[in-house]
Amino acid sequence: MESQNIRPGHLTAHQTAQQLGITLGGVRLLVHRGRLKRSGGTPRQPWYAVTDVAALLAERQARPAA
Repeated sequence: MESQNIRPGHLTAHQTAQQLGITLGGVRLLVHRGRLKRSGGTPRQPWYAVTDVAALLAERQARPAA
């Protein structure tokens, strides 16, 4: 269950995964690799800043297709 009290300007892990087009495991991997930083929530229900997610999305879109 996702938190109903999320601060403005933040996304849940599920919302982050949906925005980036990846799985929750992919979100955890981005955090583990230091590419994405938790910005609130709890250890089990972290939040991520919209600006951080948008930057990752822009970076992925700017990368040439392989």
